[in-house]
Amino acid sequence: MIQLYHVYKAYGGEQYALHDVTLTADKGDFLFITGPSGAGKTTLLKLIFCAEPATRGQLLVDGVNLQRLKRSGVPYLRRKIGVVFQDFKLLGERTVFANVGLTLEVTGRPRAYIEKKVRQVLRLVGLDAKENHLCCRLSGGEQQRVAIARAVAANPIIVLADEPTGNLDDEITLEILELFREINRRGTTVVLATHNRELIGKVPGAKVGILRQGRLVAAGVARQVMAQRSALEISSQGVL
Repeated sequence: MIQLYHVYKAYGGEQYALHDVTLTADKGDFLFITGPSGAGKTTLLKLIFCAEPATRGQLLVDGVNLQRLKRSGVPYLRRKIGVVFQDFKLLGERTVFANVGLTLEVTGRPRAYIEKKVRQVLRLVGLDAKENHLCCRLSGGEQQRVAIARAVAANPIIVLADEPTGNLDDEITLEILELFREINRRGTTVVLATHNRELIGKVPGAKVGILRQGRLVAAGVARQVMAQRSALEISSQGVL
């Protein structure tokens, strides 16, 4: 589904945001990408979404080699990928319905299909009663739900989320995480970037990749990897 082999991303010559990253996410995986600010999490998502090219290495999404993908093919690949941003990127003066429907309008879907699909995904995120509300009048948690509905409206096979709970309180954070779990249970591969390590243990069966200064320092089944990292941290503090 998503395969990175020895991927590098450099800005300004030899300043690497990603350095020799090899990582995979299979169909139906829930993959966390974690690490401190500046570790390369957002850069990694940008490469998967074709927002930026890798400097070196090989990156495949749904079997497509992005290094060989022509510019004309990028929009078609992006239709398979839904993206959720930390800052929502909604049209505040338009309604909830309009924000979600826009994704389908640009692909030329008929109006009847759009109306049915938008209401379907709004039910999924619990906003079906607010379809006519302006997005600027919603709470932060509600705006993030709109962003998630917009991301899944076109039935993507992959959903990328960049710090989707970074500005939300603990209760809303868990509600948003549960939405991503439901999306994943329906068969969509989810890649969620977060600095909040507490979220990682709340998704049974999830995988994780840990970035430090652009390098992948650990990857695998989340519970195992995080337990090993915690043990190493305790040991390094002289407790063991």
